[in-house]
Amino acid sequence: MITTTTRQHQLRQHLPGRTAARAASSVEHQAALAARLTPRDKWLLAMLHEHRVLTSAQIEDAAFPSGRSTRQRLRELYLWRAVSRFQPFRQLGSAPMHYVLGPAGAAVLAAEHGLDVKDLGYRHDRAMAIAHNQRLAHTVGVGDFFTSLIARSRRDHHEVTAWWSEARCARHFGDLVIPDAYGRWRSTAGELEFFLEYDTGSESLTKVARKLLAYARLADSTGIATPVLFWFPSSRREAGARTALTRLHTDLERPADVPVATAAADLLDPAADCPSPADEVWLPLSTRPSKPTSPRYELGALTNAWPHLSPPAASALDDSTDGASGQATAYRLPPPWPTPPNSSPRRARHPRS
Repeated sequence: MITTTTRQHQLRQHLPGRTAARAASSVEHQAALAARLTPRDKWLLAMLHEHRVLTSAQIEDAAFPSGRSTRQRLRELYLWRAVSRFQPFRQLGSAPMHYVLGPAGAAVLAAEHGLDVKDLGYRHDRAMAIAHNQRLAHTVGVGDFFTSLIARSRRDHHEVTAWWSEARCARHFGDLVIPDAYGRWRSTAGELEFFLEYDTGSESLTKVARKLLAYARLADSTGIATPVLFWFPSSRREAGARTALTRLHTDLERPADVPVATAAADLLDPAADCPSPADEVWLPLSTRPSKPTSPRYELGALTNAWPHLSPPAASALDDSTDGASGQATAYRLPPPWPTPPNSSPRRARHPRS
C-alpha cells in the first residue's frame, strides 16, 4: 500500500551553523575548543598570526596530505571562528579561499602563551583588512615561496628551519632594511640562511637594485654576511634586474659582504611533481662580470657559490629580542616553527594548473 512519503528536506541532517561572534569569546566556547583543537590546528593559528594570511592551497602544501582533508578541517575551524576567510575578486576564474586568524583562534593563541588577546595586538577588523590591502598579492606571493619549500621538504626530507614575516624582520632590522622575509633552508649540502626580496614587477629596477645599499649597511652593522635572494616573476624581468644589481653591487665597498642570487618563477618546470624555489634556478651575482654564464644552483647548493660565508649561528633562531628564552611578551610571540608538529610526508601529486 502506497502511503504519503516523507518529504526529502525532512531527511536532511541539520547543518551546523557558525558560532556567533559574541559566543566565540565566551568561556564555554573556549572550553569546547580545548577538546577540539589539535596541535596542528594551534600551529596554524600561530602561522596566521605571524604571516597575516594564508590561502587554502598554501595550508595544504604546508600541513595536509590532500585538498579534501584541508577543506574539511578549515571548514570546521571556520565554523568555530578559530579562523576567518575571504575570497578576493579575480577577473578570470576564482581565487582560492584566503584565511586569517579568527577571534576564537586569537583567544586560544593568547591563552596558550599566558597573555590577553589585547596583548597580541589583535583585532578582527584589522585581520580582515588584509582582504583590501594593496599588498595582498605580494604577501600571498611570499607565502607561496615558503609553503612550496615546505611541501618540497615534506617529500624530499629537506627542511625549512626558519620563516620570519616582514613584520618580524622590520622589528629586528627595520632601522636599516626591511626584507620581505627571512628564511633558512637545510639540505644535504648544508644550511643556508637568507633574506628574501619578492618582486612582483611593480617597482622600477633602479629601486630594486638600491636595496643592496641597505643590506650593505646591515652587514656592516652586524658583521654578518647574509645572502639576499631576489625572486622575479619572469626571466626577462630577472635579466634586466641583474644588470642594475651588478652595476650597484660592484660599487659597494665590500661586495662579498652582500652575497646576491636571483631566480625567476618561469624557470620552474611545470611538469615536475613538486616545483619549488629549491630547484636548480638560482644564479649568483658574480663579482666578476667577465663570467656571465655561471651555472644555476639548487637552493641548498648556493652555499658552494659563497665558500667565504660562515655557517649560520643557531642563536639567531631564538628571536631573543622578542623575549628572553623565546618566551612571549606583549605584542611579541616567538616565531612559529615553519612545519606543523608531527607532519607526515605528503604523497606525490601533480602540480596545480
